[in-house]
Amino acid sequence: MSDDPGFWQRIFDFRDYGELLALVHNSLIAGAVLGVVGGLISAFVMMRDMPFAVHGISELSFAGASGFLLLGQSVVVGSLTGSIGAALLIGALGTRARDRNSIIGVLMPFGLGLGVLFLSLYKGRANNKFGLLTGQIAAVDTPHLAVLSAVSIIVVTGLLIVWRPLTFASTDPELAAARGVPVRLLSPVFMLLLGLTVAMSVQIVGALLVLSIVVTPAAAAMRVTSSPTLVPLLSVAFAVVAMVGGTLLELGSYVPISPYVTTISFVIYLVCRIVGALRAPPTSALGAVA
Repeated sequence: MSDDPGFWQRIFDFRDYGELLALVHNSLIAGAVLGVVGGLISAFVMMRDMPFAVHGISELSFAGASGFLLLGQSVVVGSLTGSIGAALLIGALGTRARDRNSIIGVLMPFGLGLGVLFLSLYKGRANNKFGLLTGQIAAVDTPHLAVLSAVSIIVVTGLLIVWRPLTFASTDPELAAARGVPVRLLSPVFMLLLGLTVAMSVQIVGALLVLSIVVTPAAAAMRVTSSPTLVPLLSVAFAVVAMVGGTLLELGSYVPISPYVTTISFVIYLVCRIVGALRAPPTSALGAVA
């Protein structure tokens, strides 16, 4: 790595930080809101073993956003259109894990290819193109924050309504179906909520790094507890720390927010993994042989 001071100033430059901090209250609120929503839905993503689906939806969200950008329309609407379309398609066609993964494997390169095509045809500002991939939280204005907040309320309300049956269906779908839980109906409902969350995340951290908000928090939480109450609470806390911390660090640099968010998320995961390993009871020699 270079020892040139200019290199480090591009990553951590806190000159005039106080003045800049007063200008990004929308970004901090957006980061906290996304942390809450991403942390909540992350628990179900892990319970339902759907990290791959998150990546697939993000690629179609990227394609929708870049297509609307090319047409001069709202990038937010384009991202929502792509995410919801992908989520509903995966939810409708992928009833089994193998089928779902096959569908996602087909959709991902298609969505990414479309997004690259649309961006290559776009002749506007390079920052708009780059931001769709790597995030641009500094660009959150009041209308954008209002949309983000409205979608967040929809997602959180939806999760609260279906929380108990969705938890049951996610942990033991066969028994849940036998008890009369509408397992098949819950799948597209959850996919719709997931699609909305991914669309919001793409606007903030970019299409390539959505997993750091919608997967990593719960993956970390599950390393230290198996409590159905503590997992979502810890997941939300981890996601909020990553988003708000990443926003504060990005403010004093010249690089996008995504490296900071992903690094904080990864460090939290490593710490939780170490803590979980230290707390795990030692396996006896007899148990190891068994």
